[in-house]
Amino acid sequence: MNTIGNVTGIIANLVIVETEGTTAQNEICFIKQDNTRLMAEVIKVVGNKSYIQVFESTRGLKVGAEVEFMGHMLEVTLGPGILSKNFDGLQNDLNKMEGIFLKKGEYTEPLDMDQEYEFKALAKKGDKVVAGSWLGEVKENWIPHKIMVPFTFKGTYTIKSLKGDGAYTPKETIAVLTDNEGKEHKVTMVQKWPVKVPIRAYKDKPRPFRILETGIRVMDTLNPMAEGGTGFIPGPFGSGKTVLQHNLSKNAEADLVVIAACGERANEVVEIFTEFPELDDPRSGRKLMERTTIIANTSNMPVAAREASVYTAMTIAEYYRAMGLKVLLLADSTSRWAQALREMSNRLEELPGPDGFPMDLAAIIANFYARAGFVYLPNGGSGSITFIGTVSPAGGNLKEPVTESTKKVARCFYALSQDRADSKRYPAIDPIDSYSKYLEYPEIAEYLNKNVAENWTDSVFKAKDILLRGKEAYEQINILGDDGVPIDYHIRYWKSELIDFVILQQDAFDNIDASSSFERQNYMLQKTLEVTDMTFHFDSFEEVNPYFKRIINALKQMNYSEFDSDKFRNNEQELKKILKEQETRNTGEKEESAVEAQS
Repeated sequence: MNTIGNVTGIIANLVIVETEGTTAQNEICFIKQDNTRLMAEVIKVVGNKSYIQVFESTRGLKVGAEVEFMGHMLEVTLGPGILSKNFDGLQNDLNKMEGIFLKKGEYTEPLDMDQEYEFKALAKKGDKVVAGSWLGEVKENWIPHKIMVPFTFKGTYTIKSLKGDGAYTPKETIAVLTDNEGKEHKVTMVQKWPVKVPIRAYKDKPRPFRILETGIRVMDTLNPMAEGGTGFIPGPFGSGKTVLQHNLSKNAEADLVVIAACGERANEVVEIFTEFPELDDPRSGRKLMERTTIIANTSNMPVAAREASVYTAMTIAEYYRAMGLKVLLLADSTSRWAQALREMSNRLEELPGPDGFPMDLAAIIANFYARAGFVYLPNGGSGSITFIGTVSPAGGNLKEPVTESTKKVARCFYALSQDRADSKRYPAIDPIDSYSKYLEYPEIAEYLNKNVAENWTDSVFKAKDILLRGKEAYEQINILGDDGVPIDYHIRYWKSELIDFVILQQDAFDNIDASSSFERQNYMLQKTLEVTDMTFHFDSFEEVNPYFKRIINALKQMNYSEFDSDKFRNNEQELKKILKEQETRNTGEKEESAVEAQS
């Protein structure tokens, strides 16, 4: 018998319910309003009063309305048919809803239960299985979707019967399992799991360290992301977060992409809905949407309900990770999620932390980021979730609580710079402020030096040092003027510009330059460092700018050419001619010095 209660107070979408039975934290309930049922979640229990957040507008709701508690937490439905879908934070299929505005109390099935899938058995009768074990697989678009023992099962089970290869619907019984007491359990292709509880269908073992190749040089070269790692991208409006996310989705070394539009501006969410189906997938030659699912907050969902989206997205990512896949999870923007937490905390009259955010904001963010990672599966395989969240600090203030709390848990920090965006230097990731703590791991350094190039990390730190010295030189030139500093300052600045233009900047709209392999990144970095290692001599500072611009142009043309093609080599030869001018000049100056010394 479900617990029943009645509304006794309404504060926007925070509703106070007096109950006649027991309720639990995070339990789902439905409020009866006229002929509709409004979905809500328990966020606080005090005696016989439950404080619930309603996932819809409470306009017109009255004190005394009946509330029915369901006895379970907010759940996500897991099974074939999730990919290529647009869901809201409650996993309603947005494509099934009619009209411009969503109807109040309208909920849809996330999966098509009548669609048939070609099932192929991976286990056999008599096998011993546990939660997360693979029973078989079906094709979801072109992705092998594993049918697993439900994650709710505890202990070891024996397969009593298993369907043979053939076409079945998700609701049909695929297998019958028996537990240690001989009790039978029917298994279909579909299972449910509470979104705020991590899926733990894996073994705890030391993780290997591998780099997730994104194809974006400023990330891969200077601040690499480990597979199963975490990072975040803070930046002001207009600094290129959306294009960067698109490029990551297309080119990152991931089997699946899950996007949580958990509070970004409506026009940017619409842009995702309209552009993603049109994007080509360079990995498969098909459409990117075929290996993508989007979880988006809708306009009719209250601000405080935004957290449902991030948890739903993470749970779906965990589900596919348990299939042995590499999942890339992108959340845009976690600042809105944190603002939702602040709003609800204020309505509950809790003690506020900095800027009015909850006192436990850092712990909430840390617990969520901790759900990403690399795991070993029961069958010996592995899967991973690499999580990159974007943060939209008000006024670009990187000292505000959300950014600071995220900094403590995310291992990579990609700071988008308004100055770089204004000067059209994209991706606008600041090379000085950004960092990757993975570079401090000896395992990562060993992996990079072994798989990319010998002494690769030394080259990376050398490039970072050149960029820092160039920034210092630029500040001096700005203060004292072009002719107020030695020529060496101009040379130092333009060496840093060389790395900036050739390595850091990348054209996301060019078919070749949009993605750069590690082999190519290594070649271009070494070629650039060879130039920066050279000694240059100029008679005046006016000669420095045009000469280095010629070098930059030759190297950029190499970036726009197919790697190791005739065009690529021709541009490389042009670069050698330009550098030869300086070598000839250096030789001539040495000979003149020698003659003067003899005389």
